[in-house]
Amino acid sequence: MSKVLVIAAHPDDEVLGVGGIVRKHTKKGDKVRSVIMCEGESLRYSHDVGQSIATQEAAAVLGIEYTYLPHFPDQGLDKYTLVDIIVPLEKISEEFKPNIIYCQSAADANRDHKILFEAANIAFRPTNKWIEEYYCFYTSSSTEWGVPRNFVPDTWVDISKELEDKIKAFEKYHSEIREYPHPRSSNSLRYQSFFWGNQCCMESAEVLMTIRRTIRG
Repeated sequence: MSKVLVIAAHPDDEVLGVGGIVRKHTKKGDKVRSVIMCEGESLRYSHDVGQSIATQEAAAVLGIEYTYLPHFPDQGLDKYTLVDIIVPLEKISEEFKPNIIYCQSAADANRDHKILFEAANIAFRPTNKWIEEYYCFYTSSSTEWGVPRNFVPDTWVDISKELEDKIKAFEKYHSEIREYPHPRSSNSLRYQSFFWGNQCCMESAEVLMTIRRTIRG
């Protein structure tokens, strides 16, 4: 059994990026937790749109056992020192001792995503000897809009049997769903998974970029 930690800046990023991979882990019996750093509402909405409830409902679909919610302001990570963001991540690492990390990419268009990766790359450095694998994931409507385009996938994970669970989890985030052909729509997520999967002769896939794999002993 592996212990898996997903690091996301905003509610729904965890599903957009690795919803299928997470479900694959939980179906195997792995323990999966997530960290949603920002509350995801204050900048774009003038009222509560139910993000915290949606996060828990999506987690239930995917089998995530616990979600850490530090409640940094939406699109506000640049108002904090990097240490402010690193410290809660270090505490989570010490408490949970994850073997596998999935985090957002520094190549993303979204500033919060870039800052989160910078903090995570320090918080989950090799002194955390329980970490064996550390990857960045592709976040629809952010990674493809980042410039320069530095997200280079090197790992394709078959999610053909988990795709519909990913879509079901994403649809719990009612306020985030857009109409097709926006990349943050249910059909776009399906077609994107087909695109990635077909590159390696699979029906559906999610892609990762390896930051570090460590084989000790």
